[in-house]
Amino acid sequence: MNLTFDQSVTQNFERAVEREWIETNGLGGWASSSLIGLNTRRYHGLLVAATKPPVGRVVLLSKLDETLYTRQGKFDLGCNQYVGSVYPQGYVHLTRFEKTLFPEFTYEAGGVTLKKTVVAVAGENTTLILYEVVKAEDAFTLELLPLVASRDYHSLVHANPNLNGYVHFEEGVFHQKPYPLSPDLFIGVPGSAFEHRGHWYHNFQYRAEMQRGMDFREDLFCPGNFRLTLREGDRLGIIVSTQPPFGRDAWELAHHERTRREQLLQNVPLPNNLIRTLTLAADQFVVKRDERLNSIIAGYHWFSDWGRDTMISLPGLCLVTGRFEEARRILLAFARHTSQGMLPNRFSDWGEEPQYNNVDATLWFFVAVHQYQEYTQDHDFVRNEIMPVLKDILDWYGRGTRYNIHVEEDGLLYAGIPGEQLTWMDAKVDNWVVTPRQGKPVEVNALWYNALTIYARLLRFSGDEVRSLYYTARADKVLEAFNDTFWNEDKQCLYDYIGDNFRNDAIRPNQLFALSLPFALVSGERAKKILKVCEDKLLTPVGLRSLSADHVEYQAHYEGNLWSRDGAYHQGTVWSWLLGPYVDAVLRVKGAAGRKEVGNLLQNFGFHFREAGIGTVSEIFDAEAPHPPRGCIAQSWSVAELLRVILQHRLYEQPVGDHAASTERRSFSERRVDVEIPVDQVKS
Repeated sequence: MNLTFDQSVTQNFERAVEREWIETNGLGGWASSSLIGLNTRRYHGLLVAATKPPVGRVVLLSKLDETLYTRQGKFDLGCNQYVGSVYPQGYVHLTRFEKTLFPEFTYEAGGVTLKKTVVAVAGENTTLILYEVVKAEDAFTLELLPLVASRDYHSLVHANPNLNGYVHFEEGVFHQKPYPLSPDLFIGVPGSAFEHRGHWYHNFQYRAEMQRGMDFREDLFCPGNFRLTLREGDRLGIIVSTQPPFGRDAWELAHHERTRREQLLQNVPLPNNLIRTLTLAADQFVVKRDERLNSIIAGYHWFSDWGRDTMISLPGLCLVTGRFEEARRILLAFARHTSQGMLPNRFSDWGEEPQYNNVDATLWFFVAVHQYQEYTQDHDFVRNEIMPVLKDILDWYGRGTRYNIHVEEDGLLYAGIPGEQLTWMDAKVDNWVVTPRQGKPVEVNALWYNALTIYARLLRFSGDEVRSLYYTARADKVLEAFNDTFWNEDKQCLYDYIGDNFRNDAIRPNQLFALSLPFALVSGERAKKILKVCEDKLLTPVGLRSLSADHVEYQAHYEGNLWSRDGAYHQGTVWSWLLGPYVDAVLRVKGAAGRKEVGNLLQNFGFHFREAGIGTVSEIFDAEAPHPPRGCIAQSWSVAELLRVILQHRLYEQPVGDHAASTERRSFSERRVDVEIPVDQVKS
């Protein structure tokens, strides 16, 4: 999908600075900034290296600001925000930004037209910056100013005497090791001269951090500057890396990366604009854990690999896109980290022991395995490597494991202890669990039924009819108890969770999973009523609200400091990943009549690719129109669930073209636009 912005955006500071790009490297690292190159987050940087893939992230090189010296004078292309000012204001020279396979910037200044492309190389902590002199009246000098941070990506750095300012420069290659435990920084600038300076620039301000109520000021170290002369037609390929770039060519590396990404697009059917954009976005999240195992990053810029997000995302990122080997390695990676029948909730940033505070990631594992077998028919792998793990999980859940997770007499699953958050609605600030949901959560028990049913089916595939019947009987018991226990006659939908002495009747999207999972628990008139309640109370053009607006704890906006944001995280805030289960539910309940409806909804989502993380999908949105995007600019399950339902259900849609590309954010009603999917063009 060609995502292009002209001067009406690139030279409008407020419009441009809210848009961001990200290039990821398949290790958990990245290059990222705003559309105009002004860093607005502590997480922005030209080389953010994953030192313990996919974690251990270090913002190594924050920026590489450019200045042109031509006959007409000096022209700064960089852009930074300081206290009370933006300097320099290089965005006034940015005439075009385009995102195809890579982010591309076109500058016009002093009679020079300069095109810059940024490429993250898959499988290594390397960023390429490619310059092409499209036009130049005369020879000119390009000066490059590196600004070094060399700190943990969650932190900020300030001027200090501990940074090692010594640099080595040889054959166009700069080398510095800022701190004893930091990665080495190499910057290869062919044909350049380097002038050593060694001083700090103070008080960079990161506006997104300020808006989030976080520390937002930082100092960056400048070791010196590169200078070289360029002319019209020249090309300059720069390699920024944690490894020596000697003997490597930036243009050749970029060519290989381009070929790799183009191959990804060839692996998906119906490669129209929306599918192409989502397929490229999906690639950002699939990462290596080591040479044999893979994982999935939950979201950029601050999440690592989480068990729940990984299992929900795996079908959309890997199965519908044909990345079966990586899917296999992801399942194996998490299977090897089960403990007391539980998958990790998350892996830590610096290689510490995983955390296991969840109840549902383990159950989503069953769904991911089921989908994997359906797509690959890899029965030997599932039978030999995975089924013993599934059996161990069911045994632990049956007899009880951490956090009071256990099966009750009615066959339903109970989970929770005071002070812990175990479901996907997991916001917690200090000792405040915002949505504790201790007891029998509706989606957890829908997943529990699916886990038992899936395991019974796998046993049947393996020829073990006796044990298959045993687990089928357990599943049938859950099904009966579920329908008896969770139906809310007053509101004509499902209770959200059953507490020790009460039934929580908050209208939340969790009840959709009783309709959307591979094996539904509710059908007929009840299913129609559940879907109607969710559509009436929760559905928006960008996802589903996490709580209905008529609830006393509803929060319309996700903003402010950590307490305010986490207090709204699952109390109304819209989650785009829920469009996946919503589409599943619509198609299951409404059949062919629902295909046009969900097709229009997905088609209309195309506007979002231009408003936050360019070419990807945000984590969350405000609950009220115009639903501005919030949270991570790129979230794995947001991308994965959209791509999954489009390809899995073969929903054909009109290509996202000029109309969507020029559309700014509009109101709720305005965004229900007039594109329909002809039923005769839908592949079933």
